[in-house]
Amino acid sequence: MAGLLGNIAGGVLVASGQLMWGGIIAMITAPLDALDGTMARLRNESSRYGSFVDSVSDRYSEFALYAGLLVYFIQTGTWQDALLVFLASMGSILVSYIRAKAESLNYLAKIGLFTRVERYFVLIPGLIFGFPRISLWILSILNNFTALQRIFYVRKQAKTNGEIIRNREE
Repeated sequence: MAGLLGNIAGGVLVASGQLMWGGIIAMITAPLDALDGTMARLRNESSRYGSFVDSVSDRYSEFALYAGLLVYFIQTGTWQDALLVFLASMGSILVSYIRAKAESLNYLAKIGLFTRVERYFVLIPGLIFGFPRISLWILSILNNFTALQRIFYVRKQAKTNGEIIRNREE
């Protein structure tokens, strides 16, 4: 939960125009998010519900930074900047959703170029060093590319299993 609170604080700082400080807070607290599940497993305190809460808090954590950027760009940027935030966050959410939905249907979907760690490696430096638009362009493209990779990977599994059959009129 420390990671979630840190990213919310980072998002608030970004929204107020303090991109560098928002990025620094996110950089400091991002590893804490990764440690939550690991620490629970090491203490034999992991559970399915704990895993669920961890996954949901990860989505909120990431979205807090996108929300901060959206507010920032609505106040200072153009509609194109806001659109970049939308596209980057949409791709990010879809990457996670596609995996969760695929796994609920017993498909594998833990593949793709841009996972949460990679997204942070692009977003946080963009905030700290003052090039959020470049980071958002990269994220908009690669998040959605990763979502498509997962869709096609699941489709391939479904096709291999004989679940996709073309209907032909004869």
